[in-house]
Amino acid sequence: MKKIMHFTSESVASGHPDKICDQISDAIVDAALKADPMSRVAVETLVTTNRVVLAGEVTCKKKLDYEGIARKTIKSLGYTNPKYNFSYTSPISVYIHQQSPDIAVGVDDGGAGDQGMMFGYATNETPEYMPMPLVLAHRLVERMDEVREKRILPFLRPDGKSEVKVVYENDKPVAVDQIVLAVPHDPKVTNEKLKLSLYEKVVKPVLKKYKMTPPKITNVIVNGSKGRWEIGGPASDTGVTGRKIIVDTYGAFARHGGGAFSGKDPTKVDRSGAYAARYIAKNIVAKGFADRAEVRVAYVIGQREPLAKAVETFGTEKKPIAQIEAFAWSLLDLSVPGILKGLNLRRPIYQETARYGHFGRSGFPWEKVIS
Repeated sequence: MKKIMHFTSESVASGHPDKICDQISDAIVDAALKADPMSRVAVETLVTTNRVVLAGEVTCKKKLDYEGIARKTIKSLGYTNPKYNFSYTSPISVYIHQQSPDIAVGVDDGGAGDQGMMFGYATNETPEYMPMPLVLAHRLVERMDEVREKRILPFLRPDGKSEVKVVYENDKPVAVDQIVLAVPHDPKVTNEKLKLSLYEKVVKPVLKKYKMTPPKITNVIVNGSKGRWEIGGPASDTGVTGRKIIVDTYGAFARHGGGAFSGKDPTKVDRSGAYAARYIAKNIVAKGFADRAEVRVAYVIGQREPLAKAVETFGTEKKPIAQIEAFAWSLLDLSVPGILKGLNLRRPIYQETARYGHFGRSGFPWEKVIS
């Protein structure tokens, strides 16, 4: 008897207010690490109508141009038109100071920059070793950004969201049941033209790449609120760093410890611990030891070694659990210094992680599959 399940995940475009904040915060992380690889950063960004606020703690040997970094990031995301009521020329307030000396003491000795639980996950249902609903959701907003930036669909404006409902049979993705897209646009464009254009130029190419049949156009919802959305971005929805933690990770297919990634240097195990867990989980699945794997780690502030670590394979293991665990723990030293060195994390690679997900994209050290 077939086991049928539906699962839905979402993603957001690079110009979504929360993602603007994530990218500004991570641009500051990158600037600090470029100036000083031993920098400590914990920066939050808030954006709203014609206003940007930066706050947090930075310890760096070089003085950073926080306002300039923010303006450059905002401009690159397409916020250049005064009609959007938010742009790279909007006022910026900066409230950034040095890291707390109480926290710095423990981190200076190689300890974790905070306490918490981190999870890494992998599945063999896509080439990226990621869940199909989330992969499709990411690729759809990425493609929406592309057709806007390349002016293939010049009437689109910055911001956007996607949602994808996938049908599973016996734990394998077999069909896309529904797709939801939201994107601001020039008001001169009719709802009908917007929907058909997105279906032809975004939905079909993305699903073809993953050998999935597009749903009927009647099963695609575009701008659910009467089909109109003219002004997006911070003027329509305030954004804050770290509010898209499920989008950033596994689309709710795996557990989450609750800690956001963006705006934090890699001594913060919210970030580095999650990257380490993903690296181990992905290599377990890539090695063929299991169809799915979740790796759990936990840390205590100021301590080097993990408080706990475990592997879960959900009954899909192809090898004895003891063998899988031995392999897992041989891949990477899970002490905080071990992760930083093993994945080479003290370098400016983080702004690019802050859109379209931190996992399932080539080029990041935690995505490397060992031979």
